[in-house]
Amino acid sequence: MQLRIRFGALLSLLWCVVNPTFAATQLHAARSASVAQQAAKGDGEVRAFEPSSNVGQIFSLDRAAGGGLYAFDNFSITHEPRAYRPDIGALDFVYHNQEEMTRYLRETVARYPNLTALYSIGKSAQGRDLWVLVVSASPYEHMLGKPDVKYIGNIHGNEAVGRELLLHLIQYLVSSYGSDPYIKWLLDNTRIHILPSLNPDGYAASKEGTCDGGQGRYNSRGFDLNRNFPDYFKQNNKRSQPETEAVKDWISKIQFVLSGSLHGGALVVSYPYDNTPNAKICRSSSTCAVFHSYTSQPSLTPDDDVFKHLSLTYANNHGKMSRGVACKTASPSFENGITNGAAWYPLTGGMQDFNYVWHGCMEVTLEVSCCKFPPAYELRKYWDDNQLSLIKFLAEAHRGVQGFVVDPTGNPIERAQLKIKGRDIGFTTTKYGEFWRVLLPGVYKLEVYADGYVPKDVDFMVVEQHPTLLNVTLQPSKRTTPNIVQQPSSSSFNTQQSSMLDTVATHSAGTGSLAVGGGQADRITVHFPDPATGGASMRQPQPQQPAILALPVANGDVARQGTATTNGDRIIFTE
Repeated sequence: MQLRIRFGALLSLLWCVVNPTFAATQLHAARSASVAQQAAKGDGEVRAFEPSSNVGQIFSLDRAAGGGLYAFDNFSITHEPRAYRPDIGALDFVYHNQEEMTRYLRETVARYPNLTALYSIGKSAQGRDLWVLVVSASPYEHMLGKPDVKYIGNIHGNEAVGRELLLHLIQYLVSSYGSDPYIKWLLDNTRIHILPSLNPDGYAASKEGTCDGGQGRYNSRGFDLNRNFPDYFKQNNKRSQPETEAVKDWISKIQFVLSGSLHGGALVVSYPYDNTPNAKICRSSSTCAVFHSYTSQPSLTPDDDVFKHLSLTYANNHGKMSRGVACKTASPSFENGITNGAAWYPLTGGMQDFNYVWHGCMEVTLEVSCCKFPPAYELRKYWDDNQLSLIKFLAEAHRGVQGFVVDPTGNPIERAQLKIKGRDIGFTTTKYGEFWRVLLPGVYKLEVYADGYVPKDVDFMVVEQHPTLLNVTLQPSKRTTPNIVQQPSSSSFNTQQSSMLDTVATHSAGTGSLAVGGGQADRITVHFPDPATGGASMRQPQPQQPAILALPVANGDVARQGTATTNGDRIIFTE
């Protein structure tokens, strides 16, 4: 393994050589001070996140320039070469209708109660549940510092391969947790939300073996759900549908960091922007092949480098995608298996642009099959091609910068507005002051604003081996600060940005109901039948108070004022 040694890392490594006891103590000592303070409040609804102890034994430290922060890496787990491993589950390679899918999801929760939780974000136009299964070592509770990621399938009802891939992904994750160190690391450090079918009504109207055409593409009211979201470039006058309203409400309550939506009809990863100010709009890829060849232009985001990296992560781990082979003679080919959305064909109201602009969530569109609804006997090969990509893509949530924004007393600042200088699309903190941003290695400046606080700029560095942990303290001010986050308004869109404490539960003997109650717009609780009492009950996580260990921190020959705490495998230094 080729090691990149930077000046700061060399100084830190020398310190560890001189004092190995200090280094070993850091690896397993207490969590972040800000995390600890919040957990110690005894909220009763959230626990401090402790990264998996199953991390690499590389005792290297990297200095994040200007940020006063150190971090151990987890390179050997997150970046080790990983070969394809066959599916060891018992899920058949057949298509599952709504009833069969619901039964499978409930049985999975009953079989793996410590790794899964099931909830519905709403209902389709015809009343079918839009099920989401959480797969994580902490499925029922948000844990501080632990990123939430998601996959959404079957947005177009007749694009059915993604629906089945996500069911098999669930099966693989839960069945591999005890035997695969990589999967264990992923589930210990990430909350994965999987929505296999956003358009169950369209799926019910589709027909197996149909590779092209529009039968079942739309929801039961005739709307294309991937043209139904608010748009960054143009006014979207299409009437909002129940399915898209459910998604908008869902992602306004959970601070998703990374997302992928699964489609069919091509073999490529498409990344934002999908739209552009002056482009002709096409309804589907099949009608835009000629248009693509002659007139389309890319519409690039400020995070184009990140989106290309995420797209290549998926395409390069796919069995065929990175070859860039066209599905049909008249279809475009894609260099390295990726494309900018607008360069392929522009569209208004796409879901990936909405995720990125409104919520700071990095979403890409995964076109996973040339045939939209292939015969079931071909599903196995699609799973073989996509399994590794689906897993490796999720791990990219642990790249870039993450941390907390707090006031001088250590209390979290909710909805603080953040922006990476030079990248105009902003993001916000959660209810607990958390933030995440996927970034490639480099030196950046973080701009932080919050109402009632003095704005602050913080320089930091991102390295390849691990996420940079950065805690920012804002000083109170009598004046309010400007809004720097791109937050386009929409009459049909709830702009609530707080993090959802999604305490969710299911019971295999009954059906759960999703309710946002008590006037708490940022919390969802699932009530389910209690077999002991016959009434409703709620599962509430118990608070866990971490221990704090204050340690001196040295940087070469110069001692720094401050204390260091650790968060499992990573050291945090707060000035």
